Amino acid sequence: MALLGSGDQGKAMSVQVETKPRGLRRLYAWMMANAQGRHAWVALAAFAFAEASFFPIPPDVMLLPMMLANRRRALAVAAWCTLWSVLGGMLGYAIGALFWDTAGLWLIGVLHIPLDQVEALRMKYSANAFLIAIQGLTPIPFKLVTISAGLAAVPFGAFLAYAAIARSVRFIVIEGILVYVFGDKAREILEKYMEAVLIGFLVLVVLGFVALRYAF
Repeated sequence: MALLGSGDQGKAMSVQVETKPRGLRRLYAWMMANAQGRHAWVALAAFAFAEASFFPIPPDVMLLPMMLANRRRALAVAAWCTLWSVLGGMLGYAIGALFWDTAGLWLIGVLHIPLDQVEALRMKYSANAFLIAIQGLTPIPFKLVTISAGLAAVPFGAFLAYAAIARSVRFIVIEGILVYVFGDKAREILEKYMEAVLIGFLVLVVLGFVALRYAF
């Protein structure tokens, strides 16, 4: 067995230090390692369901690593995320329609969302429920769309159809197909420009709140 000299040992240690992921990249490496785990599908379902009704972070942060980990199942994962997002949207609708004075007001307060923004969406959906299908594609938090739809007393069947359209287009048509077609290239770009991608994602979330306040 060959022994490493002191210089070789230093180089080996240096390589180890340089190649070990840190910070955001370490989190990404952990997510990719667990994206194919036995609990990944259950976790994504819970994430998508919660985000559509009360949780502040979009499910994309878990959906994309799962699709990139195995591009052949990208569309199946996207459809799974869509299903649970729509089911979670039903809870959001119920909060607005049945529990607004209790759970609804409390939730809006916890998320620090001005009531006038919710009222603006309620008025929009009362006049034109199809906006649910459009705004469900934008960075506007989907929970605000679902809760406001319930508060506006949008017919439940119409709400369900528009929510399904919005989530299907976003998760399956846009993200799922793009990853399926460009999976390897998309993963390469993400891993190379991870910090920039994260900043861009956060900017989209902020723009969603700006759009909610000024554009709609």
